[in-house]
Amino acid sequence: MKKQVICWTVFPLLCILLLFLSVEAQTCSPSGKIKGKTPPPGQCNQENDSDCCKDGKWYTTYKCSPPLSSQTKATLTLNSFERDGDGGAPSECDNQYHSDDDPVVALSTGWYNNGKRCLKYINIHGNGKSVRAKVVDECDSTMGCDSDHDYQPPCPNNIVDASKEVWKALGVPEND
Repeated sequence: MKKQVICWTVFPLLCILLLFLSVEAQTCSPSGKIKGKTPPPGQCNQENDSDCCKDGKWYTTYKCSPPLSSQTKATLTLNSFERDGDGGAPSECDNQYHSDDDPVVALSTGWYNNGKRCLKYINIHGNGKSVRAKVVDECDSTMGCDSDHDYQPPCPNNIVDASKEVWKALGVPEND
């Protein structure tokens, strides 16, 4: 506490700059771009209205996600975690497929935090309701447009990719 008082008393302009830099450090900026390529025929599963990469289109990548708080906003997307679903491979956390009737999610790369949230539960609030869901996978914000990612673009940095059960618990229609 003494350091803060000294800062504001002795170096007020420097303190304002440090405060600005501190706030800036908490934002999440793009880390790069990847160039899309058209998937081979039948290789991009478009279940749940998933996008397929477009040849020559540039897609933004992120290594981070917005800082988490009780007010953090996210985009809820629909994903199938079942074999042959649009989620592609088995879940990253346990190398298993999961029923769409279970409340499970994949998180954008930054929130996934190198697997530190694997198999932990998060609370999702929306539509005046809430649901507790298990983190089982990463929605990769750093890569995409290849076979490992089902020829889908990289995820934005604020995605909660959720099973049908999560949508149902929140009262969100699947076609919304």
